[in-house]
Amino acid sequence: MIIRWTYAFIDRPAARLAEACAFWTAATGTGLSEFRGGDDEFVTLLPEGTDPHLKVQGVREGDGGAHIDLCTEDVRELTALARRLGADLVADHGDWAVLRSPAGQSFCAVPWHGETVRPPVVSGSRLDQVCLDIPPSRYDAERAFWAGLTGWRQQAGSRPEFTVLLPPTGFPVRLLLQRLDGERPASAHLDLACAGISAVRARHEELGAVLVGEGAHWAVMRDPAGGTYCLTGRDPETGGLPGGSGQGAVAG
Repeated sequence: MIIRWTYAFIDRPAARLAEACAFWTAATGTGLSEFRGGDDEFVTLLPEGTDPHLKVQGVREGDGGAHIDLCTEDVRELTALARRLGADLVADHGDWAVLRSPAGQSFCAVPWHGETVRPPVVSGSRLDQVCLDIPPSRYDAERAFWAGLTGWRQQAGSRPEFTVLLPPTGFPVRLLLQRLDGERPASAHLDLACAGISAVRARHEELGAVLVGEGAHWAVMRDPAGGTYCLTGRDPETGGLPGGSGQGAVAG
């Protein structure tokens, strides 16, 4: 098993990093590590008594979004595998690397530091999913890439445009691949599994988020730093749909 742990990265404009950190620490019941990077652009969200799985990054270009970090005992091996499968190497930092998937979605290969215990559900929700939003022309190739890179089991989602990649039991972040309706650049956003969407939405609105739109089993939100994310009607313990196998997915 090459991948040993996963982190979801919350990417937000550098000028609004403080707003992003304030909201997401409150929403996830975490504290902040020391800031890192040449411009203090990186910070880890620290749960109490378990291992972290969330980080925030202040980006200089664009409105942000999300990406996944794949933790491994051999960064060069994972990087080489990704490149064989069609990824581009964006930056080699020695002990970690920035890559871009065939459809253009950024991700990182980083060292595993022994993380094994995922954080608990907080106030009825858990941030447990990075949703990759993929244009139709690239969807099949991108699905093959991520399945090959992770080695995770593929499962159909609750709608035909979704594919779930299920990591080993105990991993904190999984992948949902969403085929978009039209052609646009690939991107990513974060999904929270919620025991009750309306209750979690109300709490997030109290923290400064706003509702953008609603679907059958999800709500699209915008956090105070301007980033969009989804509250989804999945079991926050298992990640699955209520009454299902524990592994299904809804829209993100």
